[in-house]
Formats: sequence, structure tokens, C-alpha cells
Amino acid sequence: MPLYKTISLGPGTTIYIWKVVETEESLAQMVSLTPNSMARIRGMKSEIHRRAYFSIRHLLMEAGYVDQDLYYDEEGKPHLKDGDFISITHSHMYTGVIVSDRYQVGIDIEQQREKILRIAHKYTPVGAYRTIGNTETLIRKLTVVWGAKESLYKICAKKGLSFLHHIVITDFALTDSGTTGEIRYHGENSSYDISFLEFDGFTCVYAFKRS
Repeated sequence: MPLYKTISLGPGTTIYIWKVVETEESLAQMVSLTPNSMARIRGMKSEIHRRAYFSIRHLLMEAGYVDQDLYYDEEGKPHLKDGDFISITHSHMYTGVIVSDRYQVGIDIEQQREKILRIAHKYTPVGAYRTIGNTETLIRKLTVVWGAKESLYKICAKKGLSFLHHIVITDFALTDSGTTGEIRYHGENSSYDISFLEFDGFTCVYAFKRS
């Protein structure tokens, strides 16, 4: 079982990351799905997506849950029936879950790719990064910013929320391993603590909503 990484963030909050290398048949073993989940699996044309879906169910089991404990609201945000907070992510061969019994949480895993240079203007003011001359460093930093905004969006999950106009990430250095962020939407501000780590050309970002 390639449970790639488990990160304990204090009492009641844990991250689980899976590296998906198994076959779909192997991942499907020991996983019991609800009728709704079975329908979703059947509707997935991509084997990669099906394998990711099954691997997330294994991560749920690592956290002490089964598929029946998970449901989604009208905005597509996942919830646990016992009231604990959960966020889910997948990117290529990596999937991740963060579970907390005390904080609203969000998580995102992204592959570090040059594509992000072309789309950065859609989610962040790119002028702030003009002093970064090294392309690899710029890709890494922009990937953190995207992951941070995605994590905050997963916590807030409101229609019309704009990455560019409503989510602000405090500037940081890649050596910091963390920063803060705000969502400013319809006259309301909320603050978040953000952390990130890098592995195998991927970036994992996770966030907590401040009390």
C-alpha cells in the first residue's frame, strides 16, 4: 500500500497522501462504495481518475472512515457525517486528504509545470513576481500561490468567488514553508494560515481558517 506520507498537524488534524501506482483492480479491493459512488465510478472514462477515486477511499480508511461517511453539498464541497472537517485533492499520481476535528481545512496538490506561467495572470497579480529571474523558482512560487488560493476556495466554496479579485495571499519566500491569506468577499473578510511542502516535482498546500 503506497501511503506516501502522513503528516500530523497536532491533535485532531492529519494529512494523508497516497502515491497511486497500483492497478485499478488492486485499488478496488477492500473498498466498499455507496450506490452514488458506484455510479460516479462508472461514469468516469479515465482510468487515471478511477484509480485516484479508489485511492482516496483508501485514504479515508487510513483516517478511520469509509465511503459511506462522506457526502457532498450542493457546491461540491465534501463533508463527513460525524461533523469533522475534510478536504480532498488529486493531481496525476498523487491524492491527498486532510481531516480535522477542530479547523475548517483545505488542501491542494499541484504538479510544478511551465503551463502555470501562461495562466498566472488569471489568478494573481503577476507584476508582484517580476523580480524573480529564475524560471524554475517562478514556477514553484506560482504553484504555491495557486495551491493556496485553491485551498482557501475549498474552505469557502461560494459561487462567484474569484481567485484574482477576492483571494489574497501574503507574499512569502519558498524557504518559509508557510504564509497567510484572506478572502475578501461581499464585505466580509476571513483569515487563514497556509503551509506548503514540495516533493517529486509536486507542491502540496494546505490551509486552516482562523477562529
